[in-house]
Amino acid sequence: MRASIRSPRSRLLPALAALVLPGLLAAQRPAAAPARLADDLRFLAADALEGRLTGSPGADSAAAYLARRFAEVGLQPTPEGWYQDFEVSPRAAVAQHAGLAGKRGRNVIGILPGHDPVRRHETVVLGAHYDHLGRGGFGALDPDSAGRVHNGADDNASGTAALIHVASQLAKSPPARTVVFVAFDGEELGLLGSAAYVKQPPFPLSRVLAMINLDMVGRLRSDRLIAMGTGTAKEFTPLLDSLNWYAAFDLRKQPDGWGRSDQSSFLAAKRPVLFLFTDLHEDYHRATDDVERLNLDGLKRVVDFTASLTTALADRRTPLTFIDVPQPKPTVATTAGPHGPADPHGTRSPGGGPIRATSGYGAYLGTIPDMADAPEGGGVRLSGVRAGSPAERAGLRADDVITRIGTHAVADLQAMTDALRSHAAGDEVEITIVRGGATRTVRATLGTRGG
Repeated sequence: MRASIRSPRSRLLPALAALVLPGLLAAQRPAAAPARLADDLRFLAADALEGRLTGSPGADSAAAYLARRFAEVGLQPTPEGWYQDFEVSPRAAVAQHAGLAGKRGRNVIGILPGHDPVRRHETVVLGAHYDHLGRGGFGALDPDSAGRVHNGADDNASGTAALIHVASQLAKSPPARTVVFVAFDGEELGLLGSAAYVKQPPFPLSRVLAMINLDMVGRLRSDRLIAMGTGTAKEFTPLLDSLNWYAAFDLRKQPDGWGRSDQSSFLAAKRPVLFLFTDLHEDYHRATDDVERLNLDGLKRVVDFTASLTTALADRRTPLTFIDVPQPKPTVATTAGPHGPADPHGTRSPGGGPIRATSGYGAYLGTIPDMADAPEGGGVRLSGVRAGSPAERAGLRADDVITRIGTHAVADLQAMTDALRSHAAGDEVEITIVRGGATRTVRATLGTRGG
């Protein structure tokens, strides 16, 4: 795994200098590599935890481990203890499909009290979900591997381990506001843990300055880090730009904060949110999402960046200016998942657009969308295709923009999902793409997952 931290530029641009808070650059200097980061990842993504399915013994073991690690790095429990239990409602549609209705979910909460006598009564929430898919089945994108452990190393042992190590950094010099660290359960079942937290928070939601969510942050490639939710507070974009002057990510900012992960529960409660992740990959929701495929050096960089971001927010002297953007209205009942449900072409919804429930996977294409780039004029840009997929056999490749499948125009990812679900495996379809500025057509024979 490659370390790619860049040296700071020789001088700070005046426009950015005015944005840097006192002590910010000192907080951003890379600390020594967390000695236990790899150990935390290996434990959380071990076969022994059997995929950390909500309500399972493996999830209970993960929760106990997280509470112990929170205590070790210097966090305190809430007055009710380390755990916030909730019941998986029989009315939760995804829970019914997964057979988990009535099971107990368990959030793990650690508190780092702020040092300022006034601002310590306000909070910054830093969260990451620790549950995953167990042994596959519902929600998995490789139904042919049902029964195999889905370890979810990137989704989301990476974010959960990062949570521990951000806490370790901040505990050495607590910021002015209190920071609440939450490892959420039940995210894969429809954001159940974060919804339970918002209903019964240890601190009033009105005093939450912002919520930062870490989900799938272990596969940094080409320095790309995506930050969703930048449009939920006026101050987010200049703050992120000032922090990134030193961190030197290829930082892709997306204003929409409604992506299908735990930050959405806080945005619905009208709190500013940021959602950090390192983009989609072909192991998402598959049994191949294992520790060996993580970029440990990249994850360390995300930890350092998140620690600086959390510190900057927790130390700021003025509130954020919340921008209230209405939640997109689903046209059909939504289904859940960390970033949207299993799509037949192996993708998820960027930015939380409406995702329509289906009874199956449908025809399979095998594309990987570029989550950081919505093409002007519509379409779906690809960051790659799955090996051996119909997309690869048809000659599709990274940077292609799909604009039509058969008779269906593809304006966005939802339209692409609908187009594929209108076809069956074995159908041959014409796919219109834009490549290098030129429009062309390819033919693909759609398949089934695993076929």
